[in-house]
Amino acid sequence: MTEDFLSSCTSGGCGAKIAASDLSSYLRALPHSQDPSLLVGFSSGDDAAVYQTAEDQAVVSTLDFFSPMVEDPYVFGTIAAANALSDVYAMGGKAIMALNVTCFPERLPKEMLGQILAGGAAKVQEAGAALAGGHSIYDHEPKYGLAVTGLVDPRKLIHNDTPETGDTLILTKALGVGIILAADRAKVGDAAATQAAIASMQRLNKYATDKFPAYQIHACTDITGFGLLAHGLEMAGTDHTLVLDTEELPILPKALDFANDYLVTAGGQRNREQIGDKVALSNVPFGLQEILFDPQTSGGLLISVATEDAADLLAAIQVDDPVARIVGLVTDREENPITLL
Repeated sequence: MTEDFLSSCTSGGCGAKIAASDLSSYLRALPHSQDPSLLVGFSSGDDAAVYQTAEDQAVVSTLDFFSPMVEDPYVFGTIAAANALSDVYAMGGKAIMALNVTCFPERLPKEMLGQILAGGAAKVQEAGAALAGGHSIYDHEPKYGLAVTGLVDPRKLIHNDTPETGDTLILTKALGVGIILAADRAKVGDAAATQAAIASMQRLNKYATDKFPAYQIHACTDITGFGLLAHGLEMAGTDHTLVLDTEELPILPKALDFANDYLVTAGGQRNREQIGDKVALSNVPFGLQEILFDPQTSGGLLISVATEDAADLLAAIQVDDPVARIVGLVTDREENPITLL
C-alpha cells in the first residue's frame, strides 16, 4: 500500500480534536435552544444530542470524523465508523442509520476512497444500522466519519455526568492507542502492539452496551480524544470524585514501554496542559501519566454502575470484551475530582 495515504496527513484519529476549552467561549455565545424536547444539546458536553419524539422514544444524533491514523484505507474506514457509532452507545441508544462524511484528495487513487467507504459500511452493517448516503468533498487530506442516528427510551437515557456515590467504575477497552500509533508512525513501533491497538479500535462498543438493560447503569462515556482523565473529569462533574486504581487499568501491550521512553503525542500534551492542574499526579510515574492523558481513538466505555451489579455486569461484558476491568469507584466530592491510587 502506498505511503501517500497516511504520510500526507498532519494529524489523525481523535488526537486531532480541538480542545474543549478552546471551543467553550464560542459555544457559550451561540443561541441555546429552549425546546423542552431537546433533552441533550451542546450546552451539557455529553456524548451525543438527544431529542424526544414520544413518551417512550427519543432520537440520538451524533457526528464524528477525522483523518487517518493507519496506513490501510479499509481499516481506517472501520475505525472511523466504530468511533462515530460509539457516541450512540454511550447514551444507551441503538444505532439505526448512518450517513457518510467524506473528504478526499484528488491526487490519491479513487480505489482508496472506495476502500474507506467499504470499511465504514462493514461496521455500520455490523451495528445493525442502515447506511443511507452521505456527503463528500475534495480536500488536501483524507477524512472520514459518520453522522449517526439512534433511538433510546428517554426514561433509560444514560448521561456522562450522573454517577452516584458508591458506584463502581468499569473500563471496557485498554488504553494506549495514541502512543502505540505514534510509535508505529515513527517507525519504532512493535507490529504485534500495533495490531492489538487496531483490533481494539475496530471493536464496537455495542457489545458492552447490549448488556446494560439488566443492570443499574448511572453514567457512561466513551474515552476518546481527551483521554481517560478529561473524560473522567466530565463524569465527576461538580459533586463527585472518581477514585481510579492505576494498577487495575487495562493497558495495551508496549504502550507503557513507549511512554516510559518519552514517545508521547501532541494530543496527549494538549490534554495535560488543559487538565493537569486538576489532578494530583505526584505519586504517578511519568509513563503512566502519559497513558492517562493519551488520546484514544475509538476507545472503550467508562461505566458508573451500582456496586451490587458491578461484578455481574463485568462478567457479562468480558464474554465479548475480555480486557474490561473494574478500575475504581465514585465518592462524594473530595479535594480533587479524580484521585489516583
